[in-house]
Amino acid sequence: VKAELRDNLIAKMKRGEQLFSGIIGDGETVIPEIENAILSGHDSILLGERGQAKTRIMRSLVELLDESLPVIAGCEINDNPFNPLCKQCADQRKKNKGKTRIEWLSRGMRFSEKLATPDVTIADLIGDIDPIKMAEGRYMSDELAIHYGLVPRTNRGIFAINELPDLHEKIQVGLFNLLEERDVQIRGYKVAIPLDIFIIATANPEDYTSRGRIITPLKDRFGAQVRTHYPKTLEDEIAIVRQEVTPFAAEGFKLTLPHFMEEIVAEISQIARLKQEIYHYSGISVRMSIHNMETLISNALRRSIRLNDKSVVPRISDLIHLTSSMKGKIEWEFMDDAEEEEKIGLLVRDAVSKIFTKHFVQDPFTHFLKKFSAGGGIAVSEMTSSAAYREAIDSYSALKEKVSCLTDSSSPAQSATALEFILEGLATRGKIRKEIREDGVAYSSK
Repeated sequence: VKAELRDNLIAKMKRGEQLFSGIIGDGETVIPEIENAILSGHDSILLGERGQAKTRIMRSLVELLDESLPVIAGCEINDNPFNPLCKQCADQRKKNKGKTRIEWLSRGMRFSEKLATPDVTIADLIGDIDPIKMAEGRYMSDELAIHYGLVPRTNRGIFAINELPDLHEKIQVGLFNLLEERDVQIRGYKVAIPLDIFIIATANPEDYTSRGRIITPLKDRFGAQVRTHYPKTLEDEIAIVRQEVTPFAAEGFKLTLPHFMEEIVAEISQIARLKQEIYHYSGISVRMSIHNMETLISNALRRSIRLNDKSVVPRISDLIHLTSSMKGKIEWEFMDDAEEEEKIGLLVRDAVSKIFTKHFVQDPFTHFLKKFSAGGGIAVSEMTSSAAYREAIDSYSALKEKVSCLTDSSSPAQSATALEFILEGLATRGKIRKEIREDGVAYSSK
């Protein structure tokens, strides 16, 4: 199997094909290490915090298997028709004298995945004596009395273990022979089955809370340990969100997602990963960015339905609803529920401020602020109609140019979200005053 993976990888590299489809931001870091592991024929561990595409990378290795593989029909361990391992297949091949029936196994059927939990047993992974076969008159020393576990049943394929540290230590010991000598032991006697298998596992760092650990002798038997990471750039985080977010589906409505709103959602996660008061060993999953975007779009759709507006455009005032999709995804140091909502609000505010500064590096709002100080302010809310925002923009001519820089100013719904972004950005910079009310937010001159 390892030779098969290596040959197919080399062929893909020669053709210039992408190794892992849908894996963004790892092309110069994680992917080369995995390529080296496959070329070296090393069983591997993917080590990293939650939400770093470890499982997706693991499952993508199926693409490196041949499209189909011949196996002896009915064999539990996918025996090679030309060189069977199990006694039953060897006897069948000898009896049939070259006329043994075969089946073709697709690459998807050659991949097995097991989520490691404390209740997993050796019988689950390796196998055990089958009491029914014993009742039929077989002896315990008879190989035909065995009910094979998941690992032997993945013979000539890829076996993946998710969250390896959660596997009980005595069960990890049971994997020693599998990784080194490639044979298995069941009920105290050796089963001489040299399994042909590629093993890959995922794990969080050992010092993550009070969960288990990978015992040192087992780590020594893995040939490679590859460290995964979160998206290093805002653009990579946005690209992942676009790829993974649930497709918008609402008949009669059209979704428009301003780029600065995408940047804010991605920046929230990027900032959270740097905050000192957040417990970083658990990580800030990319799933938080994905779920935040889905919540943002859903609230924009809810507004459009209520206001009978066919344009669905998320606004800054929708960000308040991200609390529901962020709670539980961030582990704060010494924080109660009341403080958590406040801290999440500060995260969102910091993200808006940073993206606003990115779009307006200088301070080009002098003319607007001068006129704004003479006016009565602007009130916004998630349920304010787009037409009301249009009136506010028209009353301040200095705003029109800035709105046009951000989005399509001819669209009332897009102009509305651009106006909220500018007002919130100025408020985070201390240029105008922000007052939170029961029915929304009021921005006024300081």
